[in-house]
Amino acid sequence: MIERIIIIDGVDPVSFYGVNNCNLQLIKNLHPKLRIAARGSVIKVIGEDAETERFEKAIHELEQHCIKYNKLTEESILDILQGKQPSDLKPDEAIIYGINGKPIQARTQHQKELVDTFLKNDLTFALGPAGTGKTYIAIALAVRALKNREVRKIILSRPAVEAGEKLGFLPGDMKDKIDPYLQPLYDALEDMIPAAKLKEYMESKVIQIAPLAFMRGRTLSDAIIVLDEAQNTTTHQIKMFLTRLGMNAKMVITGDVTQIDLPRSTASGLIRALNVLRNVDGVGRVEFDKKDIVRAKLVQRIVEAYEKYDKEHSESPSEPEN
Repeated sequence: MIERIIIIDGVDPVSFYGVNNCNLQLIKNLHPKLRIAARGSVIKVIGEDAETERFEKAIHELEQHCIKYNKLTEESILDILQGKQPSDLKPDEAIIYGINGKPIQARTQHQKELVDTFLKNDLTFALGPAGTGKTYIAIALAVRALKNREVRKIILSRPAVEAGEKLGFLPGDMKDKIDPYLQPLYDALEDMIPAAKLKEYMESKVIQIAPLAFMRGRTLSDAIIVLDEAQNTTTHQIKMFLTRLGMNAKMVITGDVTQIDLPRSTASGLIRALNVLRNVDGVGRVEFDKKDIVRAKLVQRIVEAYEKYDKEHSESPSEPEN
């Protein structure tokens, strides 16, 4: 009889063991000759050498399945332990699997184009109106690269530019003031990574979310870097950010040039960058339109209404805004 210690550090224990440890209990029932105890990410097993070796291999197969699909079902456990392909999964074109195994995939032609362009280029611009999934797909691609161990970290950033509100009047310390600007990035991550694992990634700096100003002086290597709302960067800010790109790193810049919140006298750095880098090798560009909007149908109608209004009226500085 020997004792083996198995570490499942790549997976969220809650997803792996199941509700009320139902998955763990099934695994125990399927190995009656072994004494199995689990706590956190550590599984202790006692039994004959050959039997415990087979058990360890099976546990790591289950771990890899759970990492990829973010869930472990009774059907998957039975199939994997019997050496079969899990039968409860349908083949699809998912980028990754979110919470509870929800497939996250490109749903429109331009979203698919973003996936392809990301794979072919080190720097990708994703441009278009709100609700087209630009940032969501970019973060999904970053999470996939992290799960596949293609990179060691994800860095997500946004310029902290006020859209009608002043940063200084918000309550709390600097983190409290900045976090509301970064919330859309947190929301996307929470869809894709179990809460306990996401907290671990954040605390260990594997995933970093920071305002643009915090990027100065850094070299970002072995990472996927996403800059969201880039239309609100100045020329100097976006140049600073673009030149942070290090070895074995990819960068995605998302923005909507129709929603610039900078002062009227300040030019958008995104527009300048698009012109400067238009013919540079290794730089890709994907342009979304209102047909790609995947939020509520009302959002598409709102975008169309504003486009129609802009064509019919020339904006006047004196026009009152309510």
